[in-house]
Amino acid sequence: MNNIDKSMINQKVFDLYDDYAHNRIDRRSFMEKLSDYAVGGLTIASLLNCVMPNYLEIQIEKDDPRLISDYITYNSEKGGGEIKGLLSYPVKEKKKLPGIIVVHENRGLNPHIEDVGRRAALPGFISLAPDALTPLGGYPGNDDDGRALQKQRSKDEMLEDFIAAFDYLKQHSKCSGKVGVVGFCFGGWISNMMAVRVPELKAAVPFYGGQPDAELVPQIQAPLLLQFGELDKRVNKGWPDYEAALKNNDKEYEAFIYPNANHGFHNDTTGRYDKEMAQLAWKRTIAFFEKHLS
Repeated sequence: MNNIDKSMINQKVFDLYDDYAHNRIDRRSFMEKLSDYAVGGLTIASLLNCVMPNYLEIQIEKDDPRLISDYITYNSEKGGGEIKGLLSYPVKEKKKLPGIIVVHENRGLNPHIEDVGRRAALPGFISLAPDALTPLGGYPGNDDDGRALQKQRSKDEMLEDFIAAFDYLKQHSKCSGKVGVVGFCFGGWISNMMAVRVPELKAAVPFYGGQPDAELVPQIQAPLLLQFGELDKRVNKGWPDYEAALKNNDKEYEAFIYPNANHGFHNDTTGRYDKEMAQLAWKRTIAFFEKHLS
């Protein structure tokens, strides 16, 4: 990532990128509106360099010697058929491991989410990060095309793909049978919906994810750890009603709203990344899984 002081950048730049990343404006409109904020020594190029993902920012390399990490395929009968995913687990662990499904954002299994899948495995889990774009050829190598492809699939059909991933991982020879899910943005919605749809799910950690309808909340059995960025008004507006439904139905949950953090604050490849808040949120995530999947 570049060395621009983020305090120099108007919050509306990050909001504008959020609109672009979630297909509410096209690239041309994004670029035109971004030019309004290229002031005070900031150029359009420097603003783009700050907000757009940089996939050189990887924490755990794909050939990290501490992990076995490779692609597998599994069958999603109710979803997209044969689905590709990245399966990772620690080399030294001989016993069966609790499992974590890692769910990508609205652009497929990009290098960042593969990295998160490896991060999830390293503390002593077996993780599976599926690519819901598999039926369309898989993640195409850039996020713009990835978003365009993901728009072509039904989100309910993709939900079936991740439920099938749960079934695959739960039955894997190296898995203890206890499986949780963590997801980001679109993956946060998937995580919430898996808590609704999968009674055997042991834990769910949605990062800034859309919420299920209130009438579905009684079906939730898994404990939830919900993570929000304070500046993410779009997602956060649904949280009060969701929390009320969780309370009314006596569901087990923890929720954290991270101060001055944007939507996507956990993603260390863009300028929305908040290192302090991201590290705290991930520490809580791993502790939550260790508690509920042990």
